[in-house]
Amino acid sequence: MVGRMLTALINKRFHKGKAILLLGARQVGKTTLIHAMLKGKEYLFLDGDDPTVRRILESRNTQEIKQLIGNHKVVFVDEAQRIAGIGLTLKIITDQFKDVQLLVSGSSSFDLGQQLSEPLTGRKWEYRLYPISWEEFETHFGYLQAQQQLENRLLYGMYPDVLNYPGEEREILKNLISSYLYRDLLQLNDVRKPEVLEKLVQALALQVGSEVNYNELAGLVGVNKGTVQSYMELLEQGLVIFRLGSFSRNLRNEIKQNRKVYFYDNGLRNAVIGNFTPFELRADKGALWENFLASERVKQLDYKQHHAHRYFWRTKQQQEVDWVEEIDGQLAAWEFKWKAGKNVGSRTFENAYDTRIASVNRENFRDFVLLKQ
Repeated sequence: MVGRMLTALINKRFHKGKAILLLGARQVGKTTLIHAMLKGKEYLFLDGDDPTVRRILESRNTQEIKQLIGNHKVVFVDEAQRIAGIGLTLKIITDQFKDVQLLVSGSSSFDLGQQLSEPLTGRKWEYRLYPISWEEFETHFGYLQAQQQLENRLLYGMYPDVLNYPGEEREILKNLISSYLYRDLLQLNDVRKPEVLEKLVQALALQVGSEVNYNELAGLVGVNKGTVQSYMELLEQGLVIFRLGSFSRNLRNEIKQNRKVYFYDNGLRNAVIGNFTPFELRADKGALWENFLASERVKQLDYKQHHAHRYFWRTKQQQEVDWVEEIDGQLAAWEFKWKAGKNVGSRTFENAYDTRIASVNRENFRDFVLLKQ
């Protein structure tokens, strides 16, 4: 098993009087991580897919819950989004069984979060688990093998099963799309136009790293702008994509309201468009490299709890910076290039914001994705 960066962080929260929530997309390793953390400990495992477990927890009968928990001091509720009103049930356990440590995982962060946000206010530690990060991958496989695998990771991504079963990547990703993107999302959110969601995901995959226009997307998939925005929010809440806003402060000609879209995993993106052509033959090398760097940076910022505001920057004259971060009023900026070469960052940005633009390329990318720069 690849060690996960969240392990140490979550361990520090044990028996501090709050529930521990681990949210993330399907098959990123939530259940595996929690079981590994609890190895050697006595704990009660409650599977939200089990009808008996659902009945008891949905009843919110304190006496039944007490009998279910018994003398266990640690309780792990898996697939919690399957349990109606789970937030109120967890509130009862947290409030009335104060010596019990609750651990809760859910595949659908959007659904689970909506149920939990109010009932567990002030009663939870909440974490997101993503596909394997580059740091986790390199720590497990070693520096040399990780470097040798870089182009494969740009193609097939970092989902645990993709790493665990080399040679079966395409089938694994195909199944992941059919079971998560187009089934769970549709069922859990009453999406009435599944064909629209599928077209939208494909359109976003083809535009990864580019600025997206909601009106153009609406015309492309045949719905109104509001539906496009709603579906994109669904994909974002489900940890399929994330959006990057534009940075603007000083200059009149800066783009102020556009958004870029990235996928949390390159393999998922490539599976959506059905393209696993070897990296050296691809026309979208730049997009794949940019998506990889952006997603790896987001994982690290979240896991290491660096609360940076993230942007891109562009002017109407097409001057641009790929990645801009602001922490406590301090700016840092980077441009992404696969091959090392002359830094062609925008002098306009550097002069306007007194910030040097660094180049991230194949030779030095580790510093960027490991937060060393």
